[in-house]
Amino acid sequence: MFQLGKTIVSEELFEREFVCNLSACKGECCVDGTAGAPLEEEETKIMQDIYATVKPFLRAEGIAAIEAQGTSVIGEDGGFETPLVNGAECAYVIFDEDTALCGIEQAYNEGLIKWKKPVSCHLYPIRVREFSDFSAVNYHKWSICDDACSLGKELEVPVYKFVKEALVRKFGAAWYTELEQVAEEYKR
Repeated sequence: MFQLGKTIVSEELFEREFVCNLSACKGECCVDGTAGAPLEEEETKIMQDIYATVKPFLRAEGIAAIEAQGTSVIGEDGGFETPLVNGAECAYVIFDEDTALCGIEQAYNEGLIKWKKPVSCHLYPIRVREFSDFSAVNYHKWSICDDACSLGKELEVPVYKFVKEALVRKFGAAWYTELEQVAEEYKR
């Protein structure tokens, strides 16, 4: 671990390799698990604001879950998260044949909204945990991403490079530039 500004960052961001392999995993991260995607408090307002625009992209089951539970919910850990359909997949999940995609991201890709998706989804496989004085930035290993780890290794893409856009979104360009410098020193 090392400190970078007000973050404590795991070396695994440099050591591990990762490139999403959607054709292999079929978006399983959006349908597996027992909780919705973590949301930052300010993202809950965004979710409310964009819902009407995103709604036409969603499945009937997702719409029903959102309209029954809200555009975001409080999870078991007390944090905000996306609602689930019957305790399973994220309510914002849509399917392209057998591959799970994000309805929010589809609206973004079509230029209808300016917000891509929750930052926790954008950052994955990185998880950020907020503490009062700092943010912990860690790699999250999940067996459903084994194909992404294999592809990342084959393409030689470390985690921090794979999620560059999301890290810049979360922490800023200057922070990321400093992260790259630390990564170069770490490699030596």
